[in-house]
Amino acid sequence: MKNREARLRRLKERGRALANPTKAPEAGDSKVRSINSRSLKPDAKPDVKLENRPKRGNRPTGTRPNPQKSVVRSVVWQFARFAIAGVGLSMIAGTMISLWHNHSLNSSVAKTTTPSPVATSTLNEDPTKPTPETTTALLKTQALGLESQIKQLASQESDLGLQVMVIDIDGGNYVNIGANQPIASASTIKLPILVAFLQDVDAGKIKLDEQLEMTSDVKATESGSLQYQPLGTKLSALETAKIMIIYSDNTATNMIIKRLGGPETLNQRFKSWGLTATAIRNFLPDLEGTNTVSPQDLVNVLALVDQGKLIKPRSRDRFMDIMRLTETNTLLPKGLGEGARIAHKTGDIGSVVGDAGIIDMPNGKRYIMAALVKRPINDQRANELIRKVSRVVYENFDGQTRKPETESATPIPTTNPPSNSETRSRPQNAQP
Repeated sequence: MKNREARLRRLKERGRALANPTKAPEAGDSKVRSINSRSLKPDAKPDVKLENRPKRGNRPTGTRPNPQKSVVRSVVWQFARFAIAGVGLSMIAGTMISLWHNHSLNSSVAKTTTPSPVATSTLNEDPTKPTPETTTALLKTQALGLESQIKQLASQESDLGLQVMVIDIDGGNYVNIGANQPIASASTIKLPILVAFLQDVDAGKIKLDEQLEMTSDVKATESGSLQYQPLGTKLSALETAKIMIIYSDNTATNMIIKRLGGPETLNQRFKSWGLTATAIRNFLPDLEGTNTVSPQDLVNVLALVDQGKLIKPRSRDRFMDIMRLTETNTLLPKGLGEGARIAHKTGDIGSVVGDAGIIDMPNGKRYIMAALVKRPINDQRANELIRKVSRVVYENFDGQTRKPETESATPIPTTNPPSNSETRSRPQNAQP
């Protein structure tokens, strides 16, 4: 019986040993306690029975991300990033190609296309800088027959110095007799001054209705009646410009010169137009003839205005309207036939007389003419010479011969009292 119990006890101890492995007991010592080797470590944990260990089938699932899904998601995200980058790069590349194409197209057009003078004038955004060679492009054929006739007239008055230039606007025939030589301008200088005034109107620098005041520094004698108005008299800028041309008023001219910045500023403007002889050296009256022009310069200015190279179309129309109202019509207009129109400006001091304008003929032809004559003081033969030359030019373009004017058949006195022949009419609307 005892042996049986001892056997059972040994079997139980063996089972415990299998459940909790311990150091094997020495032989014959059944009472030695089994010691777990892990219990000797300072951080040993309590023994865990095998029965309490979690089974493999009971491990929690779903807490870790699915590796397959993560890979798919990463691939999709990388693809989206590459797609966005590709779209951005394609847009940038497209923009650069478009800019390059436009630049190449513009360059090729600029190289292969030569705009006509009319197109250039239309596209000219800065009319203060015209192409100087525009008027020379009008010169096609020298009118030798007409030139010979004019020289013959001038030879009859050998002590007079005639300078003249004529251009047929449509046909290109021209006459140039000493036209590029500087000569005292007298009041013909007011023609380019009017153009400069209208340029500043176009540029918004001057308002037509702004008030200009007559002050002591601009008050001038000789031509014009504004000088008789009290100091402080005010006129609109447009009215002042009209009086300058229509009545050839020196005071009004000085007011415009002052408003435009003074003589030197205007001289720089004239040079920018390609004028070589035109210069203002003194305010008016310039009885000594220090201010200069040339027939060629005057014709150039009129041609540039006519082609829209200097001022805008509205100002060009205003320019022509004002110039057609010039009150002194004793020079170029006397040589024109019935139905002809002229927009012009005269000049007259003791030593020089002249006239320059654009003529429209009834037959549709148009020409520009400028004639100035050096003379003995106030010698009226110079005035008559201009009338004769004007008549010959008109007949040449008209194809007919006209009888001389009645007044030109009478003897012309060689001298006059030393006074300016231009009108002294008083402007009616000048207000103190």
